[in-house]
Amino acid sequence: MALSSTTVALDIARLITEDDTPVDNLPSEKHQRLLTEPLYSSWTNPHAERPFLAAANVGIFAVARNPAIVPDVFVSLDVDVAEDWWQRAHRSYFLWEFGKPPEVVIEIVSNRVGEEDSRKRQQYERMRVQYYVIYDPLTQVMDDVLTIYRLDNLRYVRHPSTSLPGLELGLTLWEGVFEGKHDTWLRWTDSHGVLLPTGKERAEQERQRAEQERQRAEQERQRAEQ
Repeated sequence: MALSSTTVALDIARLITEDDTPVDNLPSEKHQRLLTEPLYSSWTNPHAERPFLAAANVGIFAVARNPAIVPDVFVSLDVDVAEDWWQRAHRSYFLWEFGKPPEVVIEIVSNRVGEEDSRKRQQYERMRVQYYVIYDPLTQVMDDVLTIYRLDNLRYVRHPSTSLPGLELGLTLWEGVFEGKHDTWLRWTDSHGVLLPTGKERAEQERQRAEQERQRAEQERQRAEQ
């Protein structure tokens, strides 16, 4: 039986949508930022007007009476955040509000008790999340550092590629420096495998291109004067 809007409102009032408890560790927090910011600053969406939501550490509610599952990162296409997003009914990702699950969820393993490859995998499978990504940098619960599941006939199967068909996105393990920390980072690529830069990286790339153009123009000027 479908829930009435009044019933849903009452259920939302009882839900714990956020608890203000700082629970993340430094590596996970930086990864969360690195996996969200570049999508907004550098992703050339194939459909320019296609909205999307990329978020970190935000609860996903599949059923009004059940607690949330909170992935480290999720990406949902073709959704818009409500204008009055401070209202309790719009502060989390409620499936009945957005009308669909996210296309991608990412879990970053930091200990052995998160149940990333058991309980959480089953929950995301029931939600019909298209791609479930487990990043386990210390291989604490998985055999591989990066594992991707794809929904196939309503069941998860191992996805053999780091490209995510249908999203025009991919994932890669990148060794480099982010915010002063050198490490191996999980990062987005475009559909051609090209790294999506952060806003800072993109600005530096544009600065270098401008400098190269300035030097080229100066060389042409000097040749013309000879």
